[in-house]
Amino acid sequence: MGAFIARQPNGLLCRFSSIVDCVTHYNFTDEEYLNNCTKSIISREDAQDTLDNHLLPFSEVVDRMIPRNTTEEEIKEYYKEVGWTK
Repeated sequence: MGAFIARQPNGLLCRFSSIVDCVTHYNFTDEEYLNNCTKSIISREDAQDTLDNHLLPFSEVVDRMIPRNTTEEEIKEYYKEVGWTK
């Protein structure tokens, strides 16, 4: 799996890349995703299918986030911004 979409605690979406082990896009709405804001979907229908059937839980983001291409401080700031509390 190269990337996945998850719903953040604040209700918005994020895209996590397993290539860089961090979130590459965050705080976008369903409509923004349907309009291909991540430049990673083939069609609006594919995007709707992802929203309807293939969102992963935010816990997957937390479990996979590695401070390789982002710092611990940036990760903590991101979690704070999206309302994640451990």
